[in-house]
Amino acid sequence: MYAYALKSIAQPDQAQNLVQETLLSALQNRAHFQGKSSEQTWLIGILKHKIADYLRLTYREVPASQLVEADMHVEQFFDNADYGHLAKAPGNWQFNPAALLENKEFWQLFQDCMGRLPDKAAQAFRLRKLEAMQSEEICKILGVSSTNLWVLLYRARLQLRQCLEQNWFKQ
Repeated sequence: MYAYALKSIAQPDQAQNLVQETLLSALQNRAHFQGKSSEQTWLIGILKHKIADYLRLTYREVPASQLVEADMHVEQFFDNADYGHLAKAPGNWQFNPAALLENKEFWQLFQDCMGRLPDKAAQAFRLRKLEAMQSEEICKILGVSSTNLWVLLYRARLQLRQCLEQNWFKQ
């Protein structure tokens, strides 16, 4: 459960707190467990709700300084101030996707690249691509509009692409 929580929020202390809250909630509500699924599935379901509640609370209000900071990094990807065209086309990555899935070094670098993203963009990407959540649910969790979610995902992809190209695919 801890690994799942850590993957979802990338904050070790908060992941531990959420797992503890999950276990406490499960103990308090054990009479409601109907046995229709395994105990592990039931606990992960509780943990998912705890994570969603935490993210909703965390992203209700974002300081203006974080919004400005997030926009500062995007300019480097475009050829003019209008953000009309990419300044540089994506590189031609020659790799075997199956081999990358097994490569622990790649996943460590991927986590490092995710850590460089602004918090909200990282959470949006993590929830959409790694957790496979629907856009509507992510919008509710992060407290953003669907348009803002699209922008967050787009910017996260741009920054991840740049990080991976610089640190992995140019090797």
